[in-house]
Amino acid sequence: MDLGLKGKSVLVTGGSKGIGLAIAELFAEEGANVAICARNADAVANIVKSLGAKGVKAWGRGLDVTDPDALKAWIEAAASELGGIDTIVCNVSALAVGDTAESWEKSFRTDMMHTVNSVAAARPYLEKSKSASIIIVSSVSGFEVDFAAGSYGAIKAALIHYSKGLSSQLVASGIRVNVVSPGNTYFEGGIWQNIERGNPDLFKTAMSLNPTGRMGTPEEVAAGVVFLASPLASRVSGTNLIIDGALTKAV
Repeated sequence: MDLGLKGKSVLVTGGSKGIGLAIAELFAEEGANVAICARNADAVANIVKSLGAKGVKAWGRGLDVTDPDALKAWIEAAASELGGIDTIVCNVSALAVGDTAESWEKSFRTDMMHTVNSVAAARPYLEKSKSASIIIVSSVSGFEVDFAAGSYGAIKAALIHYSKGLSSQLVASGIRVNVVSPGNTYFEGGIWQNIERGNPDLFKTAMSLNPTGRMGTPEEVAAGVVFLASPLASRVSGTNLIIDGALTKAV
């Protein structure tokens, strides 16, 4: 199926590993030009090289997304490098599970404000696109209480609310806004691999809750993100796409 993404310009925050990397790679495979950012500049450079090998424009920069000036500069430079912005995917998370002042601060500055600041900086470019789309990566922890209740779950819930409001606010500008909420997603170097090694009891419990008998993959989440961003999903805005293998029970 041709998703109509060839030649589109896509920005992905946190695109050097895990879900963000899978999203960037799938966009590139669909023919979209991709810009990424992450804290590790060397990792970004390596990923940009591999994305470019797919025959698309690829560009990236190492930065801390909690720095609003650096984030805005990256978005503006990416728009210049790629010739505009058709989609921005706000994927970075501090993964700050807990109920301490530090976890709340990290979740707010990284998950929430990086998203708000990204949207503000990208909006002038998105308004010029004929297929503008914003995708925000939240979590099943944002709409159902689980072990991540506290800073992580509450801020992820705020992102879902923020997205829904944006979908109404930006519809007149031709910009669609959607959320993707993954369930447990396992990958090399990811949080669930770390939990598997450091807290095997929690990992065993989490695995037992997955009806499919396994956790999801970054590629499975990326498939949902890329479809929602594509012109084929032109009628879809204000939704929360849950990709969890029937893990959650909420209606």
